[in-house]
Amino acid sequence: MARPGKAEAAISRLERAVELLQRGDARGSVAEAVKAKALAPRSPAVREVLGMGLYHLERYREALSELQAYRRMSGRADQNHLIADCLRDAGRPERAVPLAEEALASRSVPLATKAEAVIVAASALADLGKYEQALGLLRRVRTSDDVAGPEVLRVWYVTGDILDRSGRREDAARQFRKIVRHDAGAYDAAERLAQLSG
Repeated sequence: MARPGKAEAAISRLERAVELLQRGDARGSVAEAVKAKALAPRSPAVREVLGMGLYHLERYREALSELQAYRRMSGRADQNHLIADCLRDAGRPERAVPLAEEALASRSVPLATKAEAVIVAASALADLGKYEQALGLLRRVRTSDDVAGPEVLRVWYVTGDILDRSGRREDAARQFRKIVRHDAGAYDAAERLAQLSG
């Protein structure tokens, strides 16, 4: 993966890039990851970390290039949510949907990441006015009314938002009510519910 004799230096740069990203220093992380990429341009891990850092800096076009390279090299779908968001930003929202489908189908992608990919794709569909298609995609994330981790609350929130945008106010209120029942301070769900119930 690394250029001859450069593996140790590449790993050191990559570890530093990961550490900086975890500390919230995306700019520093990108600087280290760029150096790691010069040493190991064919490393999926380097391209992934560089892409994530660029995404956090809102440099979406560059992030898209790195994250797509990571996906090609690794065959993994665990950054599809970020790729989809970059495509949405680039004005290609329809391309977010196949990425969400791929994430949903992958056994190696955790639920929270699947949920994020679906949220991005559903939001992209809603931007195109395809509300029913967006809601159908959101329903494919398995949720239970009794158990609600952060990713489930986000799925419910986006579902409520899209229902509201499509004029289904009562159904939207039901979604926001579920959120408030689990976490009264989550997002602006309580205010949205008050507006819909007023």
